[in-house]
Amino acid sequence: MEGTNPVNKKLAAALSGGAVLVLALSGCSSDDGNEKLDAWAKQVCDAVQPQAKKIEAANAAIQKETSDNSTPAQVQKTDAQAFQDMSEAYKAIGDAVEKAGAPNVDDGEKKQKDAVKELDGIAASYASLKEQVDGLDTKDQAKFADGLKDIATSLDKLSKSGNDALKTLEEGDVGQAMAKQPSCKSASASAAATAG
Repeated sequence: MEGTNPVNKKLAAALSGGAVLVLALSGCSSDDGNEKLDAWAKQVCDAVQPQAKKIEAANAAIQKETSDNSTPAQVQKTDAQAFQDMSEAYKAIGDAVEKAGAPNVDDGEKKQKDAVKELDGIAASYASLKEQVDGLDTKDQAKFADGLKDIATSLDKLSKSGNDALKTLEEGDVGQAMAKQPSCKSASASAAATAG
């Protein structure tokens, strides 16, 4: 029952690129003290941290499944659950950014709206990948492997696109305020470990 493994490895590789979209929180700390912005960053970072852990765990589950000689049914179950978790996590991060309101920077409202739209879009993409996995034929090894290949391709596209608005949101003062938050630091450190 080893036929699915090479394909699922490809899936895992594509996934580790996509799972860290929202967590590229870099930037040096700035001390020019924008209290409103710091409060905004704290609210978002505190909400992101548990979701980052959820994304990381989903990623790890798929990685683990690829190292075992798993049956198609096991792979299907693990991958479907992982995509479900990721979809929920990105939706929750989108909700958190929406709830936090616009950051206190130029074009803050536009940046916030674009990021929320993008996060919701990523969540929807993972939800549709879950449906694709659920629909695969686990009784036919070759068909199953082909189906996984298609999913890996979609995942690869998802990991390469879709985080422009998040990057824009995290530019400049917003990124610096987020970088100061302990919860964002730990989220981005664990994300970097997952991606590497």
